[in-house]
Amino acid sequence: MRIKSIEAFPVDLSPKVQRQVYQNEGRQPASPMARYPKYQGKRSSWMANWPNVGCVITAEDGKFGFGVGGFSGPVCPIINEHFAEHLVGESCFATERHFDVMMRISAPYGSVGLASYAISAVDLALWDLKGKLLERPVYELIGGPQKERIFCYATGFDIDWYQELGFQAFKLPMTHGPIDGVAGLNEAEKLVAEAREKIGDHAELMLDCWLALDVDYTVKLAERLRPYGLRWIEDYLLPEEMNGFGDVRKRIPWQGLATGEHWYLPPTFAVAAERKLVDIFQADTLWCGGLTSQLRIAQIAEANGIQSIPHGGMNWPYAQHLIYGTSGTTWGERSDGVAAPGVPLEDMVRLPGTAVITDGYLVPSDAPGFGIEIDEAWIGERRKKPQEIKIWGM
Repeated sequence: MRIKSIEAFPVDLSPKVQRQVYQNEGRQPASPMARYPKYQGKRSSWMANWPNVGCVITAEDGKFGFGVGGFSGPVCPIINEHFAEHLVGESCFATERHFDVMMRISAPYGSVGLASYAISAVDLALWDLKGKLLERPVYELIGGPQKERIFCYATGFDIDWYQELGFQAFKLPMTHGPIDGVAGLNEAEKLVAEAREKIGDHAELMLDCWLALDVDYTVKLAERLRPYGLRWIEDYLLPEEMNGFGDVRKRIPWQGLATGEHWYLPPTFAVAAERKLVDIFQADTLWCGGLTSQLRIAQIAEANGIQSIPHGGMNWPYAQHLIYGTSGTTWGERSDGVAAPGVPLEDMVRLPGTAVITDGYLVPSDAPGFGIEIDEAWIGERRKKPQEIKIWGM
């Protein structure tokens, strides 16, 4: 079966209920832009405002696969104007070949970052299509089911509600950074101490610093929080600071460390594994090059005694199948809008057919592909027109 067409477009994948989950007493999580007063507070004050990418790959028989990526503004042209001409007419089943082709032809302008978002959307659509053509769930195509169910944790500030939903592990967003000095460390300790008191000593607790710290502040933070038994501290440096990750590892060898959502393609993870920079890899299936890339990253991790826990893995069906079908990946993260207190997790689903966490565990859909229950009408309703180019001036 051959690929008939590939099309990428901006798409609105908002859930039924939209809310700001990452907000604690009016303050949002720390960010790498917090050093500038103009950008303190909301991430939306500086983040690019591009919708998600939807990618439809149609086979000769009319069946289609659906993939998702980010940053549609620059990513859609990469798919439509570059990748598509090299994949249309080729086999629908050749996921390894197509991943390799996309990685190599994007190398001249950088295959990581925006290009890896494009690779992800195409790769996920291909795997979805392959599963539909073979009438099997993707997790069976990659070796699963490997486990009976996926243990899940919740990210956000609403610990009481997460406990009510049945979660047994929790990750807090860090709200302060180096610009806040000792006062920021005090607030971080208060946040973590209150959470630990709520969940007790037998539940796992983590902290996400989202690119906001430096080496010295990370070390001071870890030492301050040592009594609270954090499973890991995450994403504490900018992704390019490889030497910094090495310094942190040496200075706090006793603390679990995690990162990788912004490392993208497998070669970076291979370097990190060789240098033993962190204990847990957190590649995002929608960003790192898709399922094909995630499978390689999971194998690198497992071969080097490192855990693989995909970033936002339970938010979409894609990583649900990855985790369920491999031994190299373990927990599932529910972030990106876990649920407002009183709102069921079913109302936070972005793609119909996505399995929902029950009592802290999840089993993916066993429908063909990724189990996504959409048709052309659904896609048409959510397509967005490309945004007009903004010209910024004084």
